[in-house]
Amino acid sequence: MYGEDAAKVAKVLETVVENQDPEWKEIQVVLNMLLRDEEQRLLRLRLGKKQKGFTLRMHRQEGWRVILATTDLNRHLSTLCPCVASQSSPERSEDRGSATGAVPAAVTTFAAAGTSLLKQLQDNEGERVETYRELESVLQGGDGCLTSGVVNRLIAEASSDMRAAQGVAGDVKMAASDVLVALARSHFHFVMSELQSHLKAMGKVPDEIVLLTLGKMAHSYALQCIPFVGMTLLALRAVLSRVGSGRILCAVCSVLEQWSKGVNTYFGKREQCSFPRKGAAARFSEAIYPVFCYVVENWLDCREEEAKQAVLGAVAAMMSVLLHEEQHREHAWEQLLWLLHQYREVRDPSRVTKSLSYVLETLEGVQTPVPRGTALAISTAVHRQLSDVTKEPGPAHKAVLSRCVVLQAQMYAEETVAFLRSQLSGGSEAGRVAAVGLLAVLVRSDAPATREKLPQVVEAVGSVCDDPSAQVRRAVLEFIRELLSSVGQSCWAWDVVGHIFTEFSRTSGRLVAGGLFPWETQEDGALRALCMDILGSLDVSLRGMTRLLWPRLLQYVVPAQYSGMLVPLSHCLQALVERRERAGCKEEEEEPDATESQEQAQLPAPQALLARLLVVAAAPYRSGEHAVAALQLLQALHGRIHRALGAVWATEVPLLLQYLEGRTESSLDSAEWEHRVLKFLRASLEPIEDKAWTVGLSQELSQQLGSSAPSSWEKLFLHKALGTALAGCQDLRHVQRQVLRFLQETNPVELSEVQGMISVVARAAEEHFHLVLDTVTMFSAALTRDWFYQTSMGWKVKDPGFCLPFLFLAFFPLLRLQQVRQQHTTERAQATCAVLMRTYSGIARHAPKEQLLSHVDKEIMGNILRLSTAKQRASQLKLALVQSITEVSCAIQAVGDCGSFELSLKQEATRTLLDWIKREPCDSLVYGVFQALEELSKLRPPLSREESRKLLSVCCQSVLSCPSKARMNRGRKTVRAAVNMQLLHRRGLEDLGHLMGTLLEAEETSVCFDDMVHVLKGWLTSAKEWERERALHVCAHVLGACKERFELMAGRPCKQLGSLVGLLGTLTSDCLATSHQRAWLCLGYLLQMQAKTMKVVLEADEIRRLCEELNSPDTNTLVQASTKIAKVPKILNTLYTYMQQSTHRPFLLHAVFLLTRFHQEPTISSLLQKGLPMDRDTVELWRSLGRSTLGIQVLRCLVEKLNRAGNNVLGTDSSACERCNSQTALEVLTITHAISQVVLALRSTEELKQLLPHILPSLLRWASEMLSKERLLCPVSSWRKMFLEGQVLEEKPCRIFLLATELVLGKCMAQKWMQLLVNKSVWACLEDPLHHSEGVYLLSSVLLRAGLISPCLVRNLLPWLDFYSVKLRMQATACLAESHSLPCVYMN
Repeated sequence: MYGEDAAKVAKVLETVVENQDPEWKEIQVVLNMLLRDEEQRLLRLRLGKKQKGFTLRMHRQEGWRVILATTDLNRHLSTLCPCVASQSSPERSEDRGSATGAVPAAVTTFAAAGTSLLKQLQDNEGERVETYRELESVLQGGDGCLTSGVVNRLIAEASSDMRAAQGVAGDVKMAASDVLVALARSHFHFVMSELQSHLKAMGKVPDEIVLLTLGKMAHSYALQCIPFVGMTLLALRAVLSRVGSGRILCAVCSVLEQWSKGVNTYFGKREQCSFPRKGAAARFSEAIYPVFCYVVENWLDCREEEAKQAVLGAVAAMMSVLLHEEQHREHAWEQLLWLLHQYREVRDPSRVTKSLSYVLETLEGVQTPVPRGTALAISTAVHRQLSDVTKEPGPAHKAVLSRCVVLQAQMYAEETVAFLRSQLSGGSEAGRVAAVGLLAVLVRSDAPATREKLPQVVEAVGSVCDDPSAQVRRAVLEFIRELLSSVGQSCWAWDVVGHIFTEFSRTSGRLVAGGLFPWETQEDGALRALCMDILGSLDVSLRGMTRLLWPRLLQYVVPAQYSGMLVPLSHCLQALVERRERAGCKEEEEEPDATESQEQAQLPAPQALLARLLVVAAAPYRSGEHAVAALQLLQALHGRIHRALGAVWATEVPLLLQYLEGRTESSLDSAEWEHRVLKFLRASLEPIEDKAWTVGLSQELSQQLGSSAPSSWEKLFLHKALGTALAGCQDLRHVQRQVLRFLQETNPVELSEVQGMISVVARAAEEHFHLVLDTVTMFSAALTRDWFYQTSMGWKVKDPGFCLPFLFLAFFPLLRLQQVRQQHTTERAQATCAVLMRTYSGIARHAPKEQLLSHVDKEIMGNILRLSTAKQRASQLKLALVQSITEVSCAIQAVGDCGSFELSLKQEATRTLLDWIKREPCDSLVYGVFQALEELSKLRPPLSREESRKLLSVCCQSVLSCPSKARMNRGRKTVRAAVNMQLLHRRGLEDLGHLMGTLLEAEETSVCFDDMVHVLKGWLTSAKEWERERALHVCAHVLGACKERFELMAGRPCKQLGSLVGLLGTLTSDCLATSHQRAWLCLGYLLQMQAKTMKVVLEADEIRRLCEELNSPDTNTLVQASTKIAKVPKILNTLYTYMQQSTHRPFLLHAVFLLTRFHQEPTISSLLQKGLPMDRDTVELWRSLGRSTLGIQVLRCLVEKLNRAGNNVLGTDSSACERCNSQTALEVLTITHAISQVVLALRSTEELKQLLPHILPSLLRWASEMLSKERLLCPVSSWRKMFLEGQVLEEKPCRIFLLATELVLGKCMAQKWMQLLVNKSVWACLEDPLHHSEGVYLLSSVLLRAGLISPCLVRNLLPWLDFYSVKLRMQATACLAESHSLPCVYMN
């Protein structure tokens, strides 16, 4: 047999040596049979040369090594060499390097590295753990073999560390163990022999690390460990009874688990192992069964969690081996139930699940079904784990649990599906979610038994599609995702696509309806996103997808509730279109069970696709992605919608997409975009010559109109699109029928319906102007005749059913009913007339320009005026008239060059509006009537002067004569009504001003302006202040509008200019602040207009004359000069204006000085009104006053104003802080800046010292308040706002007051005291909120030494001790504490 198959004999001999450990005489018998005589002689010769003292075991080992080196067995028994060498003694130094031949460099490097690291271990150099790790890396990465001497020394070193009782750390032992496992990669039998020798040590339990290493060996080299299974289990049996609980038990269980798994690996890969296969299962089962029984009887009740987990793994692994033998299966099934019971016992159930999965995978190889009762228990336990909300498994654990169900279904597919279906029909929400998830896992399975049950699985999941729980519905969607990604060309599987859209529609409806809890809103939003994600992830590249998906997806484009899914839907359909175009006719044979007739029955009409996609595209402000998707889908479906659209859309669609590119919701003009979409629709209809197709489009738009929500944007756009479609329709009868239908069926009371009808009719007139205009005219003529008949004749009620006894009792109710019916009919008829008026104006807006002028006068404006001649004019009729006249007038102006066109009905329309205005009370004035008159006034022929003056008089009367705001508020029942009335009146004032401005533009002379002044004079001189205020408002608007073009009067001054100036001069002192402000504004406008008219400004003469009059000693002359224009502020404003333009500044400064001399308070107040930042001229004015003899008086006045401002703001309660506003902060800062400029120019220091006790407390007080937290929300915030607006240039508010303080003290103290303040960092401390009190203390000490603390200053500081501000109290305390030695302070 050796001659026939030497390799096989070598494997048998290797197994014999490893398992039976034969004696030398037994080996000699085998060798005598295998070796030739020459080979036997050589063997004896080599053995004879060995030194004496070797044991029989060593001779036996050496003999094997010599044989393998000198005989032909070296070719066939090479696998025995490691086995024999593993039992040999360490090689002597003189035998090293005796091998001959070339050695590869890699092998040399490998051996050198291993030898070097071994030497480090033997010499105890460096960290042993690191050395072991490096050695492990070398052994795992190298492909060579170490010499037997190195191997033996390495094994001895690692074994010594592993078994050391003391002095070796646990990480060193573990590292040594890992090195042995890595060494076994090339010298397996060396390592295994060493471990077996430790395992067979008599009288003791093996070390933990030895057991763990054995487990690692079985895990890493399962097939190579198979020959050692018997002796390993036999050795373990001998020590089981001596193993207690704890770490040794866990280590033994680890060995049992890994070696049992190794046996199972052998069962699956027997061909790769030389171990005899015949009867192997029985031998291994018999070897494992006693150990299994012992573990089951003694270790199942252990208490420690770690021990429980170890026993679980060992029992499951051994159970998997025993299942290969029929005689042990019953016992194994019992322990399988025990394994399921452990879900309730252990804290970490994932180990139980892993063990269960391992057992089930073994059963798959054994092909032995689990008993049905046990199978049901497995399904129940797995489902319970997945549905446990108190201890939810992690992702990895869930995957293993799902794997268990898949393995279970491969054996009992029908029972598993039935069990999961039963969990769907009842139970908890978590149970249903878990069941759906497990069914999704079954969908992914490729097992034939599971694939056969997919229809039942889909049917089962379909029963919970409408589950009220959002989590269940989410699980259903995930199931659909798995189904669509796993199932290929089965039509029944792709039918579930519809549920994605159904779920999206349901969640979208709930979100739109509102009323959800926050968590419900979040759940529904997540479901919507999941629906879109599933649809977007569909793989349309599979074979047959065009037939499967095309009819199922295209039907969801048209329904409005699925518009939110258009983005992924568009991507899928575009891909399908591209696939259909590439495949051509070949695609028709891909899916035979999806017939063409079924596909056509489900596909929407082309017109429906166009209408729906246009609606979505027209609303990009909701979602720009939807608009882009709709346009792209339109371009992709052009062949399906109409064959003539390809060329047009190839040009138009990219233009629309380019317009949308880069625009956001805020930057996109929605009206402009809607206009572009409608223009695109109009361009799309031009190449279509099929009348039936365009008629179908209009019918489809009408159908979608009926299903859209009332008063929605979509409905309004559909009306516009329908009108555009009718404009492009060539079937005139159909167009006329549609126009009449909308005129008849529209409810005139519903505003949204009215707007929609007007859009349809007006846009249809773009191409069918005469047809639409004649149709509307006929309808309005018939309506007005019937209406006038009913209102003049009354209602006739005939009801013969009433009996005579009840005739008298029923007479009055019937009369009331008749009146109600008549009133209702009249109101409805008036509403219809109002709608028709607006329809005419809409036709005018959309009419072709070349046809409008010939029909606008009589057929449009005439019909509008005829419809407005009702005896009972309702407000809606008046509003419709105003709007219609405005729109028609704008339409005429939009034509452009009208040539000699004149609107003959202009005067009649104007008279109609004016008559209504005169009869209407001011509180019910129709909004927009002045705008209508304004637009009419722009048309020819122009109004006569009498008509113009009458128009102005009537309009001013209607607006300016309204009651005051207080009376209007008292006359309204609700606050909202009062606010609306005020808003209406304010708009009326603005519109009246615009009207007058338009009338001025139409005139080339000053006649119209004189007429306006004439009309306004009466109101400017009214005894009622609110009428004067309104007249000034209108006057300011008119003058502001015409001041830039007043040069059109060609140098002729206005006749009313002088009287108007005088009148406005008297109004500059009106009781209402707004009135005198507007009077000054009007005067300014008039002066500018007059300057432009005269073209000469004699500013030097005027200034000199003003100075002479102000310098006159005559009181009357001063009064006349002071009141020449109106009052001091106007004089200052005039001086200031000339100061900015003139070079005669000394005259101006002297004029201001004289004005201040006689009118100090108003002059200073007016100068303070200049605000901040002060310009160069204002600074020069203040400094000139400071240098003058009035300097101290001006400074005293400013200090008093600063004290009053502080007293007005600083109260004793905290609510005063809230009343501080930006105006107060600006006033205080302006006064402080003025003080600084005056002090800087002041010449008298002695008088300033006398004023110091009043200046210093105010400045320090405001500096302190700016730093105080109690004032943080008041002046600081106001100052901050002014700083950001550029009114204040200083970064810190307190610095303004400290700079003023420094200027004042610099004038009052010597330079050495000022230097002392700097040296003591007084100003820095005062500016720091944390050291402000210290700064006050230091300042007080310097002032005391300089002799500037007077009794007056102390009296001004004492009230601060009782002040509400903590900062001021601390400041006063600091100041007075430093000055306590003064008699005045001591006395107080």
